[in-house]
Amino acid sequence: MSFAEHRQRLYATLADNSLVISYAGIPIHTNEDDYYDFEVNSQYFYLTGLQRESTAFVAYKTAEKTTEVLFIEEPNPRFERWTGKMPTKEEVREISGIEDVRYTDSLESAIGGYMSRFPVEYAYFDLYRCQMNDLPDYNVVMAERFSKIYPQVVLKDLHTACVPLREQKDAEEIERVRKALDITRQGLEFVMKNLKPGMMEYQVQADFEYTCRRLGAKKQAFPTIAGSGINGCMMHYGTNHCVVEDSTLILLDLGAKYENYCSDITRTYPANGKFSPRQREVYELVLKANLAVAEAAKPGITTRDLNDIAKNVLGEGLVAMGLIEDVAEVGKYYMHGVSHPIGIDVHDISLAGDTLKPGWIISNEPGLYIDEEAIGIRIEDDLLITEEGCEVLSKDIIKDPDEIEAFMAQ
Repeated sequence: MSFAEHRQRLYATLADNSLVISYAGIPIHTNEDDYYDFEVNSQYFYLTGLQRESTAFVAYKTAEKTTEVLFIEEPNPRFERWTGKMPTKEEVREISGIEDVRYTDSLESAIGGYMSRFPVEYAYFDLYRCQMNDLPDYNVVMAERFSKIYPQVVLKDLHTACVPLREQKDAEEIERVRKALDITRQGLEFVMKNLKPGMMEYQVQADFEYTCRRLGAKKQAFPTIAGSGINGCMMHYGTNHCVVEDSTLILLDLGAKYENYCSDITRTYPANGKFSPRQREVYELVLKANLAVAEAAKPGITTRDLNDIAKNVLGEGLVAMGLIEDVAEVGKYYMHGVSHPIGIDVHDISLAGDTLKPGWIISNEPGLYIDEEAIGIRIEDDLLITEEGCEVLSKDIIKDPDEIEAFMAQ
């Protein structure tokens, strides 16, 4: 499915006389002469395939037809001397499938033209905000500005409109995730070949990220977590500044991002290449939960259902180990959900309670975190929901403890 088909799926859900205005976003300064790494707005990318800052997409739907226009910066040889080539109209037509490409200096007059010539009733902007105290996204800023100028138009959320579309991945999206996972696999194999006691956590991180970059992944899906010992018991540990001690485990939560699609994998390895009996006991319980979730994942159930399965397996195992007295106490050692959607964003958009459908890609990440023993173990795979069950997209990233030990012994 092409980006043009993504747009057609969106238009089919919109009311007539709807205007869609989507911005890629703008670069944000870190200081006078530099910028943060640019991250394109996810809805904009889903609809256009472009990752260039300071560009925009506008579409207007009537009962008869939908017109669509892409706005890009006009290439400027003086700017290109400093920051590299800018995309041309021909290049963005080929990527997006949008024929009408104009320069951004005509964007506001084009929006004004739609407003003056057509009965615009609704305007779709990406209005998403994660938390109340977050700074507003550029799309939200522009939506507020639009609403002040045209208060008679009802604002609608493009993020919400895209949720059911982005939940179900098409064949091209799935292939990009597969490629991201293959790069992640090779990165983890390089880590296992080099892992040894005495390394710094950031050196383990560097081994992984070096491999990803070398294989064509320009970015990580999220900041790499490399937590050894007690650090592996912290869900989003990110400092990666400690020594990997002998006889400890290192929990690696990471993933390459390929052509703007994410992978999300967690593996837990023994620093010296050999699990202790206790580490193996806990590891095999987490693996049992991981396999049970993969066995159960299918259309018609929810990620909450999968989490209940993981909690039950982990809880029963913890009772048998004598760590808790009742399965209901599992939250003492397992305190997160087992699954989330994966796609353009590592925690991809979905609506709470939505049932799984073919085409969804979700994580499968049970874990146990035993602070008093400095054992933190999580095993995370990426699952593609199929017509009858699921495919473990990350099946080639080894997780069996015997296979891990054998690989590291090489």
